[in-house]
Amino acid sequence: MNLKLQFSKWFQTNSTLVLLFVPLLLLALLTQLFGGTLLHRIATVLFINLLLVLGLQTFMGNSGILSFSHIGYMGIGAYASVLFSMTPEAKAATLPDLYPFLQNVHLPFLVSVLIGACIAMLVAAVLGYPLMRLSDAAAVITMFAVLVIIQVVLVHWSAVTNGPRTLFGVDYYTTLWVSVAFGLLGVIVAYYFKESNLGLMLRASRDDRYAASSIGINIVTVRWLGFMLSAFMAGFAGGLWAHFITSFSPYAFYLSETFAILTMLVVGGPGGISGAVIGTVAVTFVHEGLRQIENSINLQGGGLVGFTEVFLATSLIALLIWRPGGIMGGREVNWPRRTPQSHEDQALSGSGKS
Repeated sequence: MNLKLQFSKWFQTNSTLVLLFVPLLLLALLTQLFGGTLLHRIATVLFINLLLVLGLQTFMGNSGILSFSHIGYMGIGAYASVLFSMTPEAKAATLPDLYPFLQNVHLPFLVSVLIGACIAMLVAAVLGYPLMRLSDAAAVITMFAVLVIIQVVLVHWSAVTNGPRTLFGVDYYTTLWVSVAFGLLGVIVAYYFKESNLGLMLRASRDDRYAASSIGINIVTVRWLGFMLSAFMAGFAGGLWAHFITSFSPYAFYLSETFAILTMLVVGGPGGISGAVIGTVAVTFVHEGLRQIENSINLQGGGLVGFTEVFLATSLIALLIWRPGGIMGGREVNWPRRTPQSHEDQALSGSGKS
């Protein structure tokens, strides 16, 4: 009986995680059992994007600051991880001008991805600390400027990124279940960060930074720590994506991907973990469905180029007009709790039985 009560208490506290995990695992299992190559690819990218969106929600959803630079840290993590995971032979063929101390480095996949995520977090720590003093429009503009800077560096640092050309020779390591494992781990990290004191202080600075400062919250430090965690998750997602797609260029980490990830978070609702998960799943399947329709019509000479992007943008505008907080409106999915009966209710029920 005691064990049952403990489990009931744990379930009530963590019901959000359980209710998010079950459909995600079911989706992955159905894909593994019945999905073809295309569906495997869509599901793998979905779970990588889930980690990316959750990283964005960790900072943006709790601080209220729109982070345009998020995809830039994904790019840093992608390029940094492949520099450590690629074989020396692949580096010699793809990156002939690579620095000598990196030419013979060849580390395991997970170690390389972790190093790439740490490098992305380090760059965010250096660039982000002075930016955490800003709010509102000034913060958004500077974040966008950081994205532009990262993009320019990736395009022109030929010795490390192969410049604007496609980087190839990356080994395929990110399978469906690898992406599922780290996508679900991202759900856990984002959920417990939101429930932690740091997440609470970050939301306090979002709601009223003057009141938060008056009770002793160091707003700059709190934002900085949340920003570093967000960049780490983006860098890790970038490493997973790089080892799934195996060839890419710096242009994969710019405005198009930024718009897609922001749409996923805004559609679901940036205020909660459930919104990030639901938005990622919904936008992914709507986007892929529309793209299949567009491609089939274009093959028949229909001329619907750009229909998917226009439809998604229009839907986003309509959603923001009618439901500014997204589908979930900042709420979390959870198991309904049974409210205990008052003494009067118990007395009445007892008298009714007698």
